[in-house]
Amino acid sequence: MSLIDFILNLAGLLLWLNWRAVPLDPLTSATPATLVGTLRRAERTRVRRWHFLAALAGLLVFRAWLYGQLGPALNWSPRLNLVATRLVFNSADPHGWQPLLFSLLSFSRLLGIFFLWLLLLSLLARRKDESLLSLRLARLQLGFVSGWPAWKKLLLPLVAGFVVWWLLAWPLAAWGLIPRPVSTEARLAQATLVGSSTYFAWKYLIVALLTLRLLHNHVYFGGHPVWNFVDLAGRRLLGPLERLPLRVGRIDLTPVAGIVLVLLVAHFAENGVPPARLDANGRREAGTFAVPGLIELYERASR
Repeated sequence: MSLIDFILNLAGLLLWLNWRAVPLDPLTSATPATLVGTLRRAERTRVRRWHFLAALAGLLVFRAWLYGQLGPALNWSPRLNLVATRLVFNSADPHGWQPLLFSLLSFSRLLGIFFLWLLLLSLLARRKDESLLSLRLARLQLGFVSGWPAWKKLLLPLVAGFVVWWLLAWPLAAWGLIPRPVSTEARLAQATLVGSSTYFAWKYLIVALLTLRLLHNHVYFGGHPVWNFVDLAGRRLLGPLERLPLRVGRIDLTPVAGIVLVLLVAHFAENGVPPARLDANGRREAGTFAVPGLIELYERASR
């Protein structure tokens, strides 16, 4: 069921991108003052922009009904991983609102990760890299945010995650999906931790870029602009490691060290140092010396 949810989320993302792309179609927005403006479609398109939004809404409602039907039969409880915390929903809810809420939040989470990836691409790119489709897509989807300075873009995930969780925690606590915060300070701490966890969405994209950089260092794939961007992104991501002796002959192990470092930092930041162990009752064992991770810090803020 989790795989089905992921595939349907991707289908919803495609519908969202089509909805966003309609105003950017050069054959619909061009003027006769340009060469493209003289072109017209052979036939009038029957697909309106709102059709994509209607299809997305229908998809989210339909799969919520599907989860409500199949979830209890398969003993499946929908879970939403937010790194710092996890939301568990009841697919057998007699009123059907929990599967619907999960459907909306699951798609919203994927959409948020997609925009976070675009934000990272815009941070690593240069202005002259407009020839790459992914970078053009990033600037078009991000809108005015793409023109922000780097420090504002770096703060945006934290601020956006903080605000979204601050607002969302009120109805979630009222509906019994999360414990009600014991104080305003606890609510602020929880929102800060969830906002901080948004940066974990970058680790997979960073690993992918560094893997491509490693391949391009040893295999020639041609002079396509995408490889120029991969090299640029790799240099910016691996800047602190470039001075280390990580070359063995002609083999550059700097991308490998970067990949390992990103995965280790993400793992320990989430689970603590050393990673917390669970006892027979599923409770975290207290160690003699430990640095808590985001999960444990969120649990402490919830007490």
